[in-house]
Amino acid sequence: MNLLMLNYEFPPIGGGAAKAHQCLLRQYAGRDNLHVQVLTSAPQPGVVTEKLSENITIHRVGVHKKDLHFWRRTEVMEWLLKAGLHYRRLLRENRCDLVHAFFGFPTGWLCYRSAGRLPYVISLRGSDVPGQHARFQLEYKILGPVFRAIWRNAAALVACSEGLKSRALRFLPSASIDVIPNGVELDKFRPPDSDEKAEVLRLLTVGRLSVTKRVEMLIDAVDILHKQGCKLCFTIVGGGALEPQLRAAVLERNLGDVVEMTGRTDPEDMPQVYRRNDIFISASMQEGMSNAMLEAMASGLPIITTRCEGLDELIVDNGLVVEPANAGSIAGAIKKLADDRPLSRQMSLAARSRAEQFTWSRVAEQYLALYERLR
Repeated sequence: MNLLMLNYEFPPIGGGAAKAHQCLLRQYAGRDNLHVQVLTSAPQPGVVTEKLSENITIHRVGVHKKDLHFWRRTEVMEWLLKAGLHYRRLLRENRCDLVHAFFGFPTGWLCYRSAGRLPYVISLRGSDVPGQHARFQLEYKILGPVFRAIWRNAAALVACSEGLKSRALRFLPSASIDVIPNGVELDKFRPPDSDEKAEVLRLLTVGRLSVTKRVEMLIDAVDILHKQGCKLCFTIVGGGALEPQLRAAVLERNLGDVVEMTGRTDPEDMPQVYRRNDIFISASMQEGMSNAMLEAMASGLPIITTRCEGLDELIVDNGLVVEPANAGSIAGAIKKLADDRPLSRQMSLAARSRAEQFTWSRVAEQYLALYERLR
């Protein structure tokens, strides 16, 4: 099979979908019966071609990128225009059987333009499905008809969680949508060798610092517990547009000795970051399926989170889903685990066990079966 894959995000650019694509490609590497061309982006103008493996070639189309983890509208349009030329070239030079695009837009637009010649699969990731995402409300209104046309012409639509599928069906009820979840690198993300707990409760959150993540709600929850005399520290890993505002919030609440904001951390350092902490906390209002949460689970961390998509598959007996979504509820859940170490230990073991069901090899086999079905 000759497969063309598209993603406007790919490491070092982007977040969860970029990393998911990279992990999937590693599973495809070395398969004699699968040849993959990948069209993606680069942070500087120009075109770079590189080999991930003998059967996988990556073509990076560069744009004037200002921030690796934030796309301006002008950058999206620049990539779309430039990538379109290379997409057509790759179709001419390769006898492709199928196109697989991460994100319904902008990458799905390229597939849609060639739908009459080649079937395509769209992996819906989260922000490309109309919902509560504060930054994209204008795009959802303007591009809604385009989204529907791209979806309707796809040979298959794939959501990364049942929750994301439900959101997508609210947007286009007639759609047929498969669910293939994210995976996690179990050999890389694993619990610490010792389960000895420090005297200070160590809380962690990981993700882009955006309105959707509601990190200030987590800071407020930590503030509540700190004022109650709880010994704790809170590490916030990630960068984003709200970083200055969140740093100001930490100072305003006099939490400089309690809250550490690391900014974006090198992916190679993340396994140790998870192992240094006790509980993973999240207040995200919208997700596809959280890669960070999966990594935390694989590292043996109990989860405390507000309700969002992707939780039904992830949280069973390994965490607490708090409702309503406010700082008081989150603080109460944290205190419950802090005061009940046996429960915390039980959830830690359950978290790893649950994560072991989400292997990238299983994800790859599900996608390969889908390709064969559509071929």
